Amino acid sequence: MKSNLLICLLIAITLVWLSSCSPAAETGAPGAAHTLSAPDRNSSVWAPAPGISFQIQFSGEIELSVDAEVFDLDAFETDAVMVEQLHQAGRKVICYVNAGATEDWRPDAVLFPAEVIGKAYAGWPGKNWLDIRQIETLAPILQARMDLCASKGFDGVEFDNVDGYLNKTGFPLTVEDQLTFNIWLADQAHQRGLAAGLKNDPEQIPDLEPFYDFAILENCFEQGWCEIAALFIESAKAVFAIEYNSIDAFCEKAQELHISLIGKPRELGAARETCFE
Repeated sequence: MKSNLLICLLIAITLVWLSSCSPAAETGAPGAAHTLSAPDRNSSVWAPAPGISFQIQFSGEIELSVDAEVFDLDAFETDAVMVEQLHQAGRKVICYVNAGATEDWRPDAVLFPAEVIGKAYAGWPGKNWLDIRQIETLAPILQARMDLCASKGFDGVEFDNVDGYLNKTGFPLTVEDQLTFNIWLADQAHQRGLAAGLKNDPEQIPDLEPFYDFAILENCFEQGWCEIAALFIESAKAVFAIEYNSIDAFCEKAQELHISLIGKPRELGAARETCFE
């Protein structure tokens, strides 16, 4: 009898130990956020496929005649009428949101408290890095921006400046801080029915790809790191690449990688260069 009781006790202890070590027991603490599996994705969220054609324009009158299946436009400068016009023409529209830096020309710039504003963003007067560790403070502002995108009918949102941990922001940002913030952004986009786009941040693509629906890369061919985004392509997700110099030398590689490549002047007007021109 005692032997049976001892065996039962050992089995119970083993089961408790195994339960405490299982993935379901993870607390989801911010420092471990990137180890969690990507949440179930709303099937109604747009999922751009590799090879889809692309245009990005942030200045000047939007040129609707550009032969592109996807347009990337500014959240504040684009109205719902423009988004609807593009939809009627069979296009999808991405909403540009700066998530990692404040810009003093934005109508909501005054809402950022001084304690979250860091060093100036090099080369861009009026632009400063944000302390992304303070998500509770930033959340109402960034959520309002995403609500704006959704209310105007955008299909997706691209988050810019989400690699502050690699820059001199004025804050001791870590890899974990950035992953936690970037995963939070993707989740917030999905909650609003918006596809989530990762802008640059190549070092964290292996961790972040499961949470994002497409990627936008700048000068990755010139700098030699486009292949890192292959994880998106392997998951049947579009990768849009923008080069600010001639793209002639990169077209063959872009087609091999199934990356949608365009060349743009830095003012991001309507003009663009594609590999098919």
